[in-house]
Amino acid sequence: MEKETVEISGRECSTCGERQTQRDDKLKDNLVKRLNRTEGQIRGIKGMVEKDCYCDDILTQISSVQSALNSVSTLVLENHVRSCFVEKIKNGDDEIIDEMLVTIGRLLKR
Repeated sequence: MEKETVEISGRECSTCGERQTQRDDKLKDNLVKRLNRTEGQIRGIKGMVEKDCYCDDILTQISSVQSALNSVSTLVLENHVRSCFVEKIKNGDDEIIDEMLVTIGRLLKR
């Protein structure tokens, strides 16, 4: 299968040749901070399991992580719609619609 680049960025990853999207520094920093926080929460859950903490307490923390990841995916999706999606539609690339429907379908299966 032929690899595709995101035209809006005009770049592909020099490491793997896969599609790549340029994000502004503010958004990227926001996403990384949220993911770092979530990573810490997951380590905390692992510690709770290792210490045999009460099931309901663990489930509460898992719910918190799921909510945090939902927020991250919402930010990424919003950025995708406002940049990549709009740009490809303007350029007449209607295939992005099918890609978007698949992506939204995956997000709704949670």
